[in-house]
Amino acid sequence: MFRFIALLLLAILGYQQLQAAPPFVYRNNMPLTRIGKYLEIYTDKTNSLDINAVSRQSFSSPGENVPNLQITSYTHWVRFSITNESELKDLLLEVEYPTIDDITLYELLPDSTYKTTRLGEFTSYSNRPVDHQNYIFPLHQPPNTTRQYYLRVIAGEQLQLPIYVGTRDQVSEKNDYRELIFGLYIGVILAMSFYNLFLYISTKDNSYLTYVSYNVFVGLTQATLQGYTFRFLYPDSPWIAQHATVLVPILNGLTALLFIQQFLLTKQYYKPGHRLINILIYLYLGCFIPALMNEFIIAQIWVQMVVGAAAVSVFYVSLRMSLKGYSSARFFLIAWSVFLLSVLVFVLRNANVLPYNEFTYYALQIGSGMEALLLSFALAYKINLFKAEALRASQENEHLVREQNIILEEKVTQRTEELQTSNEELNVALKNLKEAQTQLVEREKMASLGQLTAGIAHEINNPINFVTSNIKPLKLDIQDIRSLLDKYDELPNSPDIQGTLKEIAAYKQQIDIDYIHEEISSLIKGIEDGASRTSEIVRGLRTFSRLDESDVKSVDLHEGIDSTLVLLKNNIPSNVKVIKDYGSLPKIECYAGKINQVFMNILTNAFNAIKTNNQDREEAVTITTREENGLALISIKDTGPGMTEQVKQKIFDPFFTTKDVGEGTGLGLSIVFSIIEKHNGRIEVITAPDKGAEFIIYLPMSVTAQAS
Repeated sequence: MFRFIALLLLAILGYQQLQAAPPFVYRNNMPLTRIGKYLEIYTDKTNSLDINAVSRQSFSSPGENVPNLQITSYTHWVRFSITNESELKDLLLEVEYPTIDDITLYELLPDSTYKTTRLGEFTSYSNRPVDHQNYIFPLHQPPNTTRQYYLRVIAGEQLQLPIYVGTRDQVSEKNDYRELIFGLYIGVILAMSFYNLFLYISTKDNSYLTYVSYNVFVGLTQATLQGYTFRFLYPDSPWIAQHATVLVPILNGLTALLFIQQFLLTKQYYKPGHRLINILIYLYLGCFIPALMNEFIIAQIWVQMVVGAAAVSVFYVSLRMSLKGYSSARFFLIAWSVFLLSVLVFVLRNANVLPYNEFTYYALQIGSGMEALLLSFALAYKINLFKAEALRASQENEHLVREQNIILEEKVTQRTEELQTSNEELNVALKNLKEAQTQLVEREKMASLGQLTAGIAHEINNPINFVTSNIKPLKLDIQDIRSLLDKYDELPNSPDIQGTLKEIAAYKQQIDIDYIHEEISSLIKGIEDGASRTSEIVRGLRTFSRLDESDVKSVDLHEGIDSTLVLLKNNIPSNVKVIKDYGSLPKIECYAGKINQVFMNILTNAFNAIKTNNQDREEAVTITTREENGLALISIKDTGPGMTEQVKQKIFDPFFTTKDVGEGTGLGLSIVFSIIEKHNGRIEVITAPDKGAEFIIYLPMSVTAQAS
């Protein structure tokens, strides 16, 4: 029983395969007809059979009006017959699938030979008998005849065979309608591209430029699938035609993913989605490898898989961002959903789930066009978002600026109060400092005055003592002379004149009148010398102080040095020898009193420094003057203990002193430096420990008006 049933089934199947499909009968006034149900198909998996070998093979009906042969590397043979019962003898056979790589029509002629017409992307576009991107074959078949035809088809991508038979006018009318629809679609794409290009020029936002690129590749993809690019862009380049069906969709996918990242700002708002899209970009880049190696089947399958993964992933990313409240993601989700629906219709049509009709034919173009419009609206809305964000940022900035101004004003007020307080404290400190400075200067003056007074007292004391000591013997001598004169006055009244004269002579001998004369002369000369010495000291004092010369005067510096030494004579240690090496030095214009104070301070320091040696040896202070390079040079060099470099660097600083507390104010050399500076001169110090010190003063011959 089982064997009987099996044999019966085999017989039925064998009958079906042996039974040829009925011919398509074309009659008068028939519309353009799709002849899918009249087709028979045989797949040559060896890719080596010719028309004679294939004609002996068993063909089978595809069972669908538009055969779907999927993506294979095999050679497909299609067999069909046409019976012409119309009055026409010229018909057209159109295969509406322009991406077929190689398609050849074999027409079995009455003499059992075949008329061959080869088209496809492997051949130049100029070989086509009808100027159209679809494969259109003219059929010359007399009325009331039946002809058998074979189509040899090779395709490296998805292959469907929508085959039409009709008149030239019918084919042209259908294609004109399709070109009108495609023209509208390209118009929308171009309009959106230029619109967003202008937005990019205005906003400099790269997402607009990327969107323009994406739009261009979307249009190119559709144009490639419809065969327009081969027809108009590269009609004589079969290589580009073969690769464009893979490369253009890859570039379309890459620009789409880049645009999605920029439009949704996935890197900023949804980093997992950003990384997922990056993976898809790498997968798209990987598609270039088989495409450029001419492995079109692998490249097509790879692209289809990446496209499917990208469609789902992008939908997921946009949905997650939309749920998070990102408004731009909502617009994108709507646009992407519309596009995905069109792709779904396109895929279902290719899978023969949906019929091959006008709607499924234009579904992808409609979805792509609507996506372009919706994304353009979303990009336009993005400008409003930018404006709102800019306004909000501006308001926040203004608010921050106001707050900062308030804080700044408070800090300025607080700082001003602090500065006022500090200023008052500084004024008080400055006042105290000036008072202290005044006291110190007064103290220095008093010290100098005391030193000066001591010197003056010492110098004047000697001649005064000399005068004072001469006055007493002078008085005695004058008393003796007055007694002698009294005796001569009593002589006229004396009764004994001779005796009185003898007494007078004896008195003169007693007082030794000759010695008295000599002594009086000597005493008067001594008084005269004491008065002269006192006058010299007073003159020297006036020379030193120059109290009557407050203005600039032309003075002899040697006189100032000498008067200073006179005043300091009492302070010169006994073991110190003052060596004067005066050179030829003209009078200079200066403030003489201040210059003498310079000499006083430097010489006093030199003598005091020598005193600190506490060594019983001969010391010296050498004073040298000369004219050098138009300047007056005064050198005061002592043989004292000298100074270290650290001390040397500070000796002109106010209040710096190496003396014990209470012995010096530390202002002497500071005053010296100030006076020299006011005379536009300079002072140099050459010193070293145990090498003494030398102060070299350089003064201009004429003080400028800056000195005071």
